[in-house]
Amino acid sequence: MKDKQEQSSKETVRKEKRIKEEIEGLAREQERKKAYLAKEQANEEAQKSKKIKRMEKRAADEIRQSAKDQARREAFFAHEKANAEAQEARRLKAKKEPRE
Repeated sequence: MKDKQEQSSKETVRKEKRIKEEIEGLAREQERKKAYLAKEQANEEAQKSKKIKRMEKRAADEIRQSAKDQARREAFFAHEKANAEAQEARRLKAKKEPRE
């Protein structure tokens, strides 16, 4: 009987030890998951931040390019207007001067 009691006691100790190890393992796994999720969230935040910066840069570049295009168009039209005015002035001058 003593032998059975001793065996039962050892079995109980083993079960308790196994349960304790399982609990510790679950706790470690929970911590790993928590760390993994935190890392993933940090990566997502960093990517969002980079995306926002790229979008802001693109918007600024588009505004700058639009301003350049507008200035180029205005310069072109001013040049065309000056040419048309000069041509008209030459035409009027030629009209006023008698031909030989």
